[in-house]
Amino acid sequence: MECNLQVWKLAHQLTLDVYQVSSNFPSSEKYGLISQVRRSASSVPTNIIEGQGREYKKEFIQFLYIAKGSLEEANYQLFLAKDLRYITN
Repeated sequence: MECNLQVWKLAHQLTLDVYQVSSNFPSSEKYGLISQVRRSASSVPTNIIEGQGREYKKEFIQFLYIAKGSLEEANYQLFLAKDLRYITN
């Protein structure tokens, strides 16, 4: 499955990158930060594609707002991972 929206493609790549980088986190974070950052990152393209499949533009916009919230959540979790020295810039 692939979506033609450029924003979806970028969000999908972000998810792939988050999975890759989080695979190097300590195993003690398996049910903590690893799970959280992967879930929030994958929610971004998931909400974009779900919104695109809706019948009304207003619904699509609402799903884009949800995706934006998930992106902010992932952003914080990556910030935390940086402060915990699991990743660098």
